[in-house]
Amino acid sequence: MALKRLSAFARQLALIALVSPLLSLFSIAPAWAFPGTGSATSASAVDAATAPISLSDALAQLKQMQFKQDSIKQQTSTATNSKDLDALAAATQQLSADVDKLRSQLVPLRTQVQAQLDVLGPAPASDVTPGTHAVARQRDSLTARKDQIDAVLKMADDQKSNLDILTAQFAKLHRGLLKNQLALRSSGIFSAQFWVPLLHRSPEDGQRLDAFDAQVRDMLRPVWTPGQRALTVLLLGATLAIWLGGRKLVQRGLTWVCLHWLPATRLRRSALALSTAIATLLATGIALQVFYLAVARHFELTPALSDLWDELTKLTLTCALISGLGRALLCTHHPSWRLPSLADPVARALRPFPSTLAALLLVSGTVEAINRIVDTSLSVTLLGRGIVSLVTALTIGAALLRANRVRSALAAAGEAPESHSTVAGLIHAGTALAIIVSLIALVIGYITVARFITYELVWFEIVLCSIYVLTQLNRDICASLFSAHLATGKQLKNLLGLDDKHLEQVQTVLSGIGTSLLMLLAVVALLTGGFGTTPADLINSFIGIIGGQRLKSLNIMPERITNAVIGLAVGIYLLRSVRRWLDKEFMPALGMDSGMRMSLITLFTNVGYVLLVLMTLSLLGVRWDSLAWIVSALSVGIGFGLQEIVKNFVSGLILLTERPVKVGDMISIAGVEGDIRRINVRATEIQLPDRSTMIVPNSQLISQNVRNVTMGDSTQGVATLVLTFPLDTDPEQVRDLLLDVYREHPAVLETPAPSVTFSQLTPDGITLSVTGYVGSPRIATSTKSDLLFAILKQLRAAGITLSNPRTLLVQNVPMKNDASHNA
Repeated sequence: MALKRLSAFARQLALIALVSPLLSLFSIAPAWAFPGTGSATSASAVDAATAPISLSDALAQLKQMQFKQDSIKQQTSTATNSKDLDALAAATQQLSADVDKLRSQLVPLRTQVQAQLDVLGPAPASDVTPGTHAVARQRDSLTARKDQIDAVLKMADDQKSNLDILTAQFAKLHRGLLKNQLALRSSGIFSAQFWVPLLHRSPEDGQRLDAFDAQVRDMLRPVWTPGQRALTVLLLGATLAIWLGGRKLVQRGLTWVCLHWLPATRLRRSALALSTAIATLLATGIALQVFYLAVARHFELTPALSDLWDELTKLTLTCALISGLGRALLCTHHPSWRLPSLADPVARALRPFPSTLAALLLVSGTVEAINRIVDTSLSVTLLGRGIVSLVTALTIGAALLRANRVRSALAAAGEAPESHSTVAGLIHAGTALAIIVSLIALVIGYITVARFITYELVWFEIVLCSIYVLTQLNRDICASLFSAHLATGKQLKNLLGLDDKHLEQVQTVLSGIGTSLLMLLAVVALLTGGFGTTPADLINSFIGIIGGQRLKSLNIMPERITNAVIGLAVGIYLLRSVRRWLDKEFMPALGMDSGMRMSLITLFTNVGYVLLVLMTLSLLGVRWDSLAWIVSALSVGIGFGLQEIVKNFVSGLILLTERPVKVGDMISIAGVEGDIRRINVRATEIQLPDRSTMIVPNSQLISQNVRNVTMGDSTQGVATLVLTFPLDTDPEQVRDLLLDVYREHPAVLETPAPSVTFSQLTPDGITLSVTGYVGSPRIATSTKSDLLFAILKQLRAAGITLSNPRTLLVQNVPMKNDASHNA
């Protein structure tokens, strides 16, 4: 039985371990979806293991590399389009890789010379020992050789540094070119001039397109000869079969694995959604490779065709990701597997749009890529960008309108609306606004602006859907792996000696860490831009249109302002999300009381906002050495008018860290008693017994005497009464009477038992103190009142009087003989 359990545990653990790496594979876009991005790194890593090189060859290579670098700089001054800049940037990266390779070949040579010098040792003080002259000559020779190697290494490092600077300059040139393109205004889509290139192309465009068409024909000619035609048709058929049938086959296999190997928890739903997207992506990637064999197996691609293939690969896999994510999230065939809370009619209405958008993007994006590679005229380029923007905006807009129409129909039919968060509503509104802005830009002639908005919108949807699926998968993996009711959790409990509480804590911590990393990845992906630009570039372009030179003269930098605003908004959202996670999941899992939770959350929030302000100032480009006058002004302000605020703020931090009082404590200060409800930065809120709230500055809680009723290990209250009786009273009778009253009251605890103390004997009488414990200090006052009523009743029945009624909270009753005398 134990062996069977261990086998089941190992199988589930292995399966989850296989699913987990898909987080990195599927995060935003697959690494293998962009051919060539890792080729330079892998090539340099392989070349680094080559044998050392001679100094003369190294110097010759450095001179040749310097000549290539100068040539790149000369060509950069004449580059006018993105294609030329991309080619020069690629050449710079290759040259940088060659410098790294050369340096890696020189390092072993220097290590060898240094080892020989270490064997010879340092130069002796005198050369009187026979043979020292030969050793000295050898040492001098090795030292000179080491200096030469160091000089060559320094030259290589300098050249590497120059190449890095040149690469950064290429990025700036790209951004500058993009800004100029965004600011360009042409004819709108309703203008006949916009559609002229579709009907009539210029001679230059015709020559370039004909030359590119000739290259395509040269590529296809070898595979369409009589001896190769059958194999080409077979490979094209295999491409279509893999693309259509392979996806379904892979998806069925992954679905069977998820249903039969994974536990019957929410992990199945998230794993099924991920498997749907991966099946689409995997089938498309394999189909692309087969398609390449079908059309280019006997042809060495020209630079233009190689660029087209790279762009087509990126575009195809991106469109496959869009289609796969749409199929995974809508899940119309199995509504119970659907991750988002979408009504089934809404999901069925949206079903065709992801695939339609992917197909339109594939066609229009390919046309735009051809225009860029061929370097067509501006009118043709704008036509391609306008078509891409138009089909994207119309498709997404039609999806939003159809979803709203279906929701309105459901509401009219009396069905309950879908539950969605405020963030989902903001995303929906932002998407609609982006579509409207892009359509307006197309109408008034800002084609590149519209293209930028629509492409960024598509990238935003890809990132958002991917992060949503991965976040759900991360939570479900942690919940299933550390569940005390499943085999994995039980095995972990037995192997590590954990209990259910510890498993829940580990689950909460790991789930929170994974979610935070995924959110950070999403923020980085969104801010860096998915299509070679950032939102700040668009703002800069509009600022340039309005009056960029005037703003520059005022030293206002729109890019920094935009980054600061975006960083502040994202930071506030993340801070609130983390605070909500700490309050609702993490701290309750650790078993913290409400007071500790509130104190730590308040401290975390205060520190988080301070760091957020510092980050915003940093994004604005504020230099801390230029804030000296602000610090001086604050010092004067603190000295005169802000000292009380600062004192209360520091006192609040002391209260949150030392915790002499915490939220939920019952305290007494300046004759006022109540419960602490909130500790703010400046003051503390105390709720009084009459339900009113008293605001007490934090400094008073630090500087004054405060009675904390609920502080300590015990949460019990004390009900003590002090009563004075005449000297002729029997103290033992009174003691038994008081103890009986205390024992009969339901609020008085049996342990510790009530007790009576003979506290004082004076000419006025005897003083007895009776003490009993209650369950909470908050009921001590009401219990005292009940006890006094009961004691008064018993004293009347026993004919016992009190010595000095003026000192008591209750009024004494006259004796029976006095009553008869008065009668």
